[in-house]
Amino acid sequence: MTSSAQPGAAREARGSGPGPLDGLRVIDASTILAGPLCAQLLGDFGAEVIKIEHPVAGDGMRGHGESKDGIPLWWKEVSRNKRTVGLSLSDPDGAALFRRLAQSADVLVENFRPGTLERWGLGPDVLHETNPGLVIVRITGFGQTGPYASRAGFGTLAEAMSGFAHLTGDPDGPPTLPAFGLADTICGIAASSAATMALYARDRDPEHRGQVVDMSLIEPIMAAVGPSPTVYDQLGVVGQRHGNRSTNNAPRNTYRTCDGHWVAVSTSAQRIAERVLELVGHPEITEEDWFASGAGRAARADLLDDLVGGWIAGRTREKVVAEFTAAGAAVAPVYDARDLVEDPHVRATRMLVTVDDEDFGPLLMHNVMWRMSRTPGAIRFTGRAPGADTDDVLTGELGVGPDELTALRARKVVS
Repeated sequence: MTSSAQPGAAREARGSGPGPLDGLRVIDASTILAGPLCAQLLGDFGAEVIKIEHPVAGDGMRGHGESKDGIPLWWKEVSRNKRTVGLSLSDPDGAALFRRLAQSADVLVENFRPGTLERWGLGPDVLHETNPGLVIVRITGFGQTGPYASRAGFGTLAEAMSGFAHLTGDPDGPPTLPAFGLADTICGIAASSAATMALYARDRDPEHRGQVVDMSLIEPIMAAVGPSPTVYDQLGVVGQRHGNRSTNNAPRNTYRTCDGHWVAVSTSAQRIAERVLELVGHPEITEEDWFASGAGRAARADLLDDLVGGWIAGRTREKVVAEFTAAGAAVAPVYDARDLVEDPHVRATRMLVTVDDEDFGPLLMHNVMWRMSRTPGAIRFTGRAPGADTDDVLTGELGVGPDELTALRARKVVS
């Protein structure tokens, strides 16, 4: 299935009214990936986002992921609803223009190493002099302070240090990193929440004061990994890798079907576990005393996996899902991208939508991340070419004259 198989989606994806953040201006001066995702989410729900990227090198996100005809596909989504301006912040003239632009902004998202903006004369103290209401979201690997603050910070490092990699993989295998930007994505979502909290606090403040949000890549994924530090603190227990199994319940694993597919089974609820064993023909197991708790079942995961896995191995994926569903048990197919695009529930609920793109025409991408009944988000346009809005923003909004703009462009201060 291609994106053109969803007729009318481009029109519907745009929404019919202002989003909840309509009227707010966001400056996205970040790159790869948490900051851009944070700004994308704010833009999806109505904020005007101005994307700042280097006038020569461009934004590093343009080089991430697959491309078609030399045009980056990931950029189309993560920079949707963003006007693009090429501006060198390290040049004094570029920094001066940035300060003027920040005077009219509500939120700034940046992820330079601590001290970089300050070195360019763009630190929070400077920006708050002319715009006290500005919310400044600072995303770094390890935060603005502490022994590691000056280190290079990337999602891979956060995935390693958070405990995620240590707990992921087979017991006899190496620690395993995700095949995608997990830490960055979790952080970007968290940062968008932090930004809206800071805006809410500003609007309740009699002096309408903004603030600085210090957001590290490592803390959101630490929260996702769970209470392992608390468990260690109280019990001295260090969790270990256990593959696709759970230490909290069983059966919980991925199982191969007879047609070469895989399904995932979860039995977090006691009644679900009972239904699974009844379905696979072993209701007698549910009468065992140990079966009455998740921990008891997890201690006998080998037995339960053999029973459930053997039943699944004799049936097709379609048959397994149908019978589990009919029995009220919890199962899901393990999808690849093709499966996800073709899934009837994903299509019916518009988790993916087709939008008009100036380069590709109909283009399939993730819809806005949550639905709001009164002020829905919208995809107004997809990611644009480098510096596509430089002239409009600098000339139309900051009053930069044609001669000055030409001179700045000659010096590669703007693109």
